[in-house]
Amino acid sequence: MINRLYTKLGLAGMSGKMGLIGSGMLLFMLFLAVLGPFVVEHDAKQRTGSPLTAPAADHWLGTNDMGQDILAELVVGARVSLSVGLIGALAVMAIGTIVGLVAGYWGGWIDGLFMRIVDISMTLPFLPLMIVIGVFLGPSWTTQIMVIALVMWSKVARETRSQILSLRTRGPVLAARSMGASNVYLLRKHIFPGVFPLMIPQFVQTVNAAIMMESSLSFLGLGDPLTKSWGSMLYYANARSAFLTDAWLWWVLPPGIGIVITVLGFSFIGYWLEERVSPRLRSVYRVASSGSKTPRTGVFIRDESLSSIIEVDKLTVVYPKDQGLVRALNNVSLKVGKGEVVGIVGESGSGKSTIAAAIMQLLKPPGEVQQGHVRLFGCDIASLSVEELRKLRGSKIALIPQAAMNALNPVITIRKQLAEAIACHRKMDKVSINRRIDELLKQVGMDARWGASYPHELSGGMRQRVVIAMALINEPEFVIADEPTTGLDVKVQVEIVHLLKSLQKQLGLSMIFISHDLPVVLKLADRIVILKNGEIVDGGEVEQIANRSDHPYTRRLMAAIPRLNKGNTRFEEAPQQIDVVQEVLV
Repeated sequence: MINRLYTKLGLAGMSGKMGLIGSGMLLFMLFLAVLGPFVVEHDAKQRTGSPLTAPAADHWLGTNDMGQDILAELVVGARVSLSVGLIGALAVMAIGTIVGLVAGYWGGWIDGLFMRIVDISMTLPFLPLMIVIGVFLGPSWTTQIMVIALVMWSKVARETRSQILSLRTRGPVLAARSMGASNVYLLRKHIFPGVFPLMIPQFVQTVNAAIMMESSLSFLGLGDPLTKSWGSMLYYANARSAFLTDAWLWWVLPPGIGIVITVLGFSFIGYWLEERVSPRLRSVYRVASSGSKTPRTGVFIRDESLSSIIEVDKLTVVYPKDQGLVRALNNVSLKVGKGEVVGIVGESGSGKSTIAAAIMQLLKPPGEVQQGHVRLFGCDIASLSVEELRKLRGSKIALIPQAAMNALNPVITIRKQLAEAIACHRKMDKVSINRRIDELLKQVGMDARWGASYPHELSGGMRQRVVIAMALINEPEFVIADEPTTGLDVKVQVEIVHLLKSLQKQLGLSMIFISHDLPVVLKLADRIVILKNGEIVDGGEVEQIANRSDHPYTRRLMAAIPRLNKGNTRFEEAPQQIDVVQEVLV
């Protein structure tokens, strides 16, 4: 029950624990600021004891040089410091967001003007600028808030602008604009909702910095002299030489500890919120919270006695959501023998690419392997160290990704990208590298002269051939082809399938071929597994799947294949709508 609540609140993992600790710190400080003045019996501005009295029953934290209670000052100071920090952060976010929004969305000369102002603001030395503005405006609450806003707005503006520059060119925004949507509508429906989640952790971090700045300004004497704050407590303690006596123990430490607790609390919450908003910030090498707690320190040891190269055993992959854990794969098991091609067929969202990512240990956060194992030549891949995994990828196992244009670097020539793949695993001279590249390009049906081209200069089919060459360049024994024919016309699809089949037989490769196109898989695979909603629902030899399958889902897939030799063929209708929504674990 508690674990489920933690998952729903996003408190699982290290960042979740940091968020929980930070929340506890801030709740304590808020309690001190809101209820403290009503609980503490002394008035912070009244003399209630002898000067510089050590902590005692009447004064828990002692008194200052004027006989005022330190605890009373501390709780009043918490209210002032937090208020100035919050109001200052709101001012910073308001100015920065408006400037970033206008500059990023409208662009042109407005963007140029605002960004030059931002550049000038960010190049000015922080501390002297803060002091000069503070002295010019005079010591007060208003001065502190204005200094915080004027010094910190530029960073928020730059970050907001960069996000809006990305959002305004995305497909949904361009589609809405093409339908005649107004700027106000685009900002309200598309731009601001995309920026707002990123502004929340940014605001928390700004509050953190604003509290530090308020304390610094007050310590320098630029705060309101009639108002108690943590910074002013430190200012008067320093001015009255508290550091030269034992008084620093009860006059300096309490406000210092208050500042540290508050800053750490906001920092911890900020880290947690950043990860909640952008799960990709999580480490790509994070060990999944699976049933196995094997540390990633293992070394690859090959078991030659096994007939299978890859064995996936009861693999379950989950993605944390607010409603619970979503299963992308559920108890999936399959084997690939030496020289065997296994086809994985399923509709979009069935978990096909998740299998590829799990085998390659490239699951994107926040995906986790909840249970199960992936073994290469009998060795559990999840137990291998990061360096051992790096050595395996590209040399023993390789991935042919879908969308070849996205897999290739648009500003580097094909030859250089293939050379990079070789350099990751082999020490070869330049002549040998070029010879190997020419050999591979010829092997995939391309002339060596295309090596000097950039990806955008090639057709879709040629780019796919380059990606295949890149996967095979270090002679792996096992290859995963993740929908390599996606987005290609029918003629090129046939060419790519024939190429893969030829290379597989020529090189003796073991292969997993992933596709939603059953006819393509029937031409290439030795065995086929049918995936639906993250589960393997059927599997067997090609002839069995094509002609003798008993599973209704497989029969519907086969019935959906157009056949030219049957007149007036009507596709068999599914008795129920296929549910592509993954199961939510409760």
